[in-house]
Parts: sequence; C-alpha cells; structure tokens
Amino acid sequence: MKIKLTIFCFFWVSTSFLLLGRAFPQQNANTTSTPVATPISKKLKLTQVVMCEKIKELNPENEAVAFSISIEKVICFTFFDPVPEKMFIYHNWYHRDNLSTKIKLLLQPPRWSTFSTVQLRETDKGPWRVEIIDQQGNILHISRFSITD
Repeated sequence: MKIKLTIFCFFWVSTSFLLLGRAFPQQNANTTSTPVATPISKKLKLTQVVMCEKIKELNPENEAVAFSISIEKVICFTFFDPVPEKMFIYHNWYHRDNLSTKIKLLLQPPRWSTFSTVQLRETDKGPWRVEIIDQQGNILHISRFSITD
C-alpha cells in the first residue's frame, strides 16, 4: 500500500509541476513583458522607373534617355512593390539643375504604379533629371535624360 501511495504522490507532484510550468510562465521581476511575435514591417520598395513617351494600358511605352522636342511631353513612370501603407511620393523634375516642377503622387497598398509628365517647350532642350522622393525627403532614385531637336 505504501508503494502505491508513494507512486501516486510522485506522479501527482510531477504532473502538477509540469502543468503549472505551462500555465504560468515565470518572468524575471526586473524585465518587462515583450510580445511573443513581432511582425516584420515591410518597407516601401521602388521596383521600376521608366522615362517614356506614353503610357498604354498602364504600361510605359517607348522608353528612352533622349527624347525629341517634337513629342511634346515626357513621362516618368514608377512602380512600387510593396507599398506598406497609403503614402505620398514626389517626382521632382529638374531642367539644367533648376527645379521645374514638383508633383505629389499617391501610393496605396499592396503595390502601386504612378506617373507624372512634363509638357515640353522649345526652351526645354538640354539635360533633365527626375528625383523620386519619399515622404521623409529621401531620394529613392534619380533618372536622367535629355531633350533634343
């Protein structure tokens, strides 16, 4: 009888410790609670930049680095994947290192393409660049191109 009682007590104590250890995890009094799992935050990623003559069915066409003044406009197409949250970016157009125009564009999750355009005049011949800027003012990309006869 004593053997059965001893085995029963040993089994009961062992089981109690196992269950209590799982039900009430121990924490050091000097540390603060941390989340069990933290999600990995996705960052905005610019995956495509194209200088082109036109957009057809949401795709850039006639990509180039030199454009004739006769086409009358140039387009800067950008594609972002992923876009973690609704946000704005800027296309800053520079002609001969002088800011010509600044265009604010909306991006929405999960991925987004957008574009801006500049109308060309005879005085717009020469070197150009478009700086793609995030909300914090960080330059994501610079595209350079030229306008010729």
